[in-house]
Amino acid sequence: MSCGMRFRYLEPTCFCGLLDDPVLWVKVRPWGRALLFDCGQLHHMAKRVIKSTAALFVSHAHMDHFMGFDTLVRQVLVSPRRFDVFGPPGLADKVEHKLAAYDWNLHEKFWCTFRVLEIHPEKVVKWLFPGPRRFARLFDGIGRRGDSVIFENRWVKVEARQADHRIPVLVYRLSEQPAFVLDPNRVIRAGLVNGPWIAELKKQFYQGKLGKEPLTVMCSGEPGTRELKVQDTACLYDCLAKRTVAPSIGYMTDIGYSDENEKVVTNLLKGVTLLVGECAFLADHKKKARESYHLCTRDMNRLLAKIKPACYLPVHLSKSCSSRSAELYRELYLPDACRLIHLPRRLLERPLLPCEVHMDC
Repeated sequence: MSCGMRFRYLEPTCFCGLLDDPVLWVKVRPWGRALLFDCGQLHHMAKRVIKSTAALFVSHAHMDHFMGFDTLVRQVLVSPRRFDVFGPPGLADKVEHKLAAYDWNLHEKFWCTFRVLEIHPEKVVKWLFPGPRRFARLFDGIGRRGDSVIFENRWVKVEARQADHRIPVLVYRLSEQPAFVLDPNRVIRAGLVNGPWIAELKKQFYQGKLGKEPLTVMCSGEPGTRELKVQDTACLYDCLAKRTVAPSIGYMTDIGYSDENEKVVTNLLKGVTLLVGECAFLADHKKKARESYHLCTRDMNRLLAKIKPACYLPVHLSKSCSSRSAELYRELYLPDACRLIHLPRRLLERPLLPCEVHMDC
């Protein structure tokens, strides 16, 4: 799903068609792992793709967004690691019921542990489900939320806000972490000369040590260069850094159109590089959209005008509009410089009939 999008670290793939259950898989290239957003159906994904997933971000636990969790468990089970599952309040109960539906009498000590993190507006409640203990549920503490960030490493961060679908639904923003990039013109204007100090400044940047250790830089002068010791390397980098906007992906599905939801979505997703967003109904199905707390094309047009993404990928068109999928793209009005990405109606072929399955003796 490149479509000309300039991601440094991210490689998004939508493992669903326009009418299929939502599944967004995003590979983080330098990490060698991936993040999964919703898991409607995963049976068509290769085992190695699922096993490379480090964390799952669930918008809500309706069947078409969460039924693939069983497939995920099947593929990552025999792996001595912790697998994080993020989702709205109450998700741990549903994970517990899913895991309790199976017999684990043949459990092994090298099985994985699931950690469920329930995202509340002001806190994160954590639960562990250790495979070596037959996935018996354990309380793992409560953390306070100072901002919208719920996951972060060297390369990416994930933010989440709660919206309304008659149940709490999470909207996500996945952003690349800022990269170390110096502006050559700023370096020259500061009277500095390239040298080993740049590599040291870069090391401090990625190790989170800016402003904590002094640095000796090289300055231009007469008759030659001279050394200058800088104490505040954080300020130094801020003066020399090239101003860039980190690429990002917004994931929004199954929300009702309301002033409050519009505010939540706009504040979190404004200016994303790629918006993967539900557009469940066509304009003449507005009444159905309101009754089921979904979006129609007119609602999406209002949100697009405020979010202004660089690219928009509509997903999750209602089955009641399945014969009119071409109309969806005609009813969408995109902001200037925003490109529309098309999905096939269905990613997989139709189900097999008995007469098509040959069983030769």
